Amino acid sequence: MKTKDKILSKAMELFNEKGYNNITTRHIAAGLNISAGNLHYHFKHSEDIIKILFSELVIKMDILFNDLQTIEHKTLEDLYHFTFSMYEIFYSFRFIFMNFFDILNHIPAIQSHYESINITRKNEFQMIFKGFQKNNIFRDDIPDFIMRGLTTQIFIIADNWITHNSLSFKLCKEEAIKHYALIQMNLFYPLLTEEQQKLYEEKYIFGA
Repeated sequence: MKTKDKILSKAMELFNEKGYNNITTRHIAAGLNISAGNLHYHFKHSEDIIKILFSELVIKMDILFNDLQTIEHKTLEDLYHFTFSMYEIFYSFRFIFMNFFDILNHIPAIQSHYESINITRKNEFQMIFKGFQKNNIFRDDIPDFIMRGLTTQIFIIADNWITHNSLSFKLCKEEAIKHYALIQMNLFYPLLTEEQQKLYEEKYIFGA
């Protein structure tokens, strides 16, 4: 592994463990047993590291969205896999969501990036929802305002579930991902066809 990659890996580990506000480049250098000068050769500030880590998060999510959109005959299981995988990715970058407000405030480039992503993601979700209607997973009589509101609901849960878990349930990684993925899945239940609702109950409620 190249030094730059080692720095990014150690930084994410320390940010996740201690929080964005408690870790400096000196902490990261010490964790790798390298000099601060060696680290600063690759990254002058911790903000430069966070920008790259945020970009990596976005790339992983781009791949996840693309994988779902390329499935021609989508199923309820595809929706669950997408949701569960999204929460796995978010957990890997949990320091971003635990310190979301501070990071956006202190790093304008990330705030700008996040705002543009919001627009893109809303459009992607709408395309995904239409795909599930086409495959008779979602009902075809859902009002547009419900569809648009659903995207906002997803953002609210997805951006804040890690903080909520740390304050309320304190579930371990595996339990937390499963718990909050199912909470998001529950948003889709009223939109499912009657047949898919029965399948959902059997597989994710009574069979859980």
